[in-house]
Amino acid sequence: MDFDGLSVDQAPPISAPLRFFLTAPLFAVLAGILILFSDAAALISRHSMEAIVITHAITIGFLSFVMFGALTQMLPVLAGVKIAKVDLVYKISYIFLLTGTLCMIFGLWFNMSILLLGASALLGGGFLLIIISMLAAFKNVINFTASIRAMITGLVFALFITLMGVHLLASHGIGRFSDSHLLFANIHSVWAIFGFAGVLIIGVAFHILPMFYVAPKFKRFCKQRVVWLISTGLLLWLALNIFFDSYAVAAKIWIATFFWAFATTVYMKLSARRRKVSDVTIWYWRSAAVFMTLGAFSWVINDFFNAEYIVVVSIFIGGGFIFSIMSGMLYKIVPFLVWFHLNAKGYMSIPTMNDMVNKKLATTQFVLFIVSLIGFSISFFVPYFLEISAFVFIASMLILEYNIVIAVLIYLKTIKTKPDFDMSMFTMKV
Repeated sequence: MDFDGLSVDQAPPISAPLRFFLTAPLFAVLAGILILFSDAAALISRHSMEAIVITHAITIGFLSFVMFGALTQMLPVLAGVKIAKVDLVYKISYIFLLTGTLCMIFGLWFNMSILLLGASALLGGGFLLIIISMLAAFKNVINFTASIRAMITGLVFALFITLMGVHLLASHGIGRFSDSHLLFANIHSVWAIFGFAGVLIIGVAFHILPMFYVAPKFKRFCKQRVVWLISTGLLLWLALNIFFDSYAVAAKIWIATFFWAFATTVYMKLSARRRKVSDVTIWYWRSAAVFMTLGAFSWVINDFFNAEYIVVVSIFIGGGFIFSIMSGMLYKIVPFLVWFHLNAKGYMSIPTMNDMVNKKLATTQFVLFIVSLIGFSISFFVPYFLEISAFVFIASMLILEYNIVIAVLIYLKTIKTKPDFDMSMFTMKV
């Protein structure tokens, strides 16, 4: 692996990202259970309450927990920035987000206004605290790399979708909806998928693929222009939706083209990597590239079918692209964190990153996950597959949780022993 550019002296406590990572698969399991109790006909519509609840159990409960958990470590290590009172910020944000997500899920499911209003406040507070803290930390950055610019852009989009989400959730809580409610919901979802998650993945890929997989570095045009072009497309899409709705498909083609180009580039970079050893994370990145290609073009074509297949598009992009990359990176990030922090404490006789993950279980988890995605897509046309796919998805997420827990247990077991080297001799008191 290539660790060029890493700053190890600003890393936060390992508990900060791990609490997010350990919680994320449990929300995915909860989403699978909710699917079992849902009617297939209701899930066909993106505006049904069941679809809204399950979507946010996955997007907030799994995806945002993984992304913010990853940013917790990546900002100090890759960007060299230090977040003020980092441990306190992450503890408060985690508690707010955990409680707020549960309140939202059960508040919407059981139509309980008090839970929805509480969720609006908790989720708004939790997201704003962590987003603003991260953005504020960037003021001390000197070298703005492509990854850093993408992270800032993604966090700015996250700020806006948080404010929109608070408004939408509060509207459900008080039972009053403005005339622009559906427009707000549409902007909220598109900016969350492409502006926050999509841009963030692109920025992280600029550094992660060369570092973990020894893949060729991205070309200057890709690193300097793609995020800017996608952001321009999202702003254009917003303007067209508000003023010239019938022409919004032009902006969708613009956005989809650059995401398809990124997916193709990722596939080619992985094929050209110098370290040809393959593992489950490679499969996740490759499958994500395929699903994004399908999803990007399906998103555009869907406009010509009165948006009736938008749920399938969401499965391709949200599940096949974003969820796949988040799942795959957990198999890299968690073992890396364990090795990174143990090594920094002076432990040398520790398992390698590859030894911290059960490869057979990881492969099984990947296969079950892909099968569940295919099943969910088919169930849109053949409802019989929905329940079976939900069981397969739950099994996949339980295995993912188990694999994360095993790596964490290795860390907890190791720190109870004496380090190979006393690292305190390298510290200096001021």
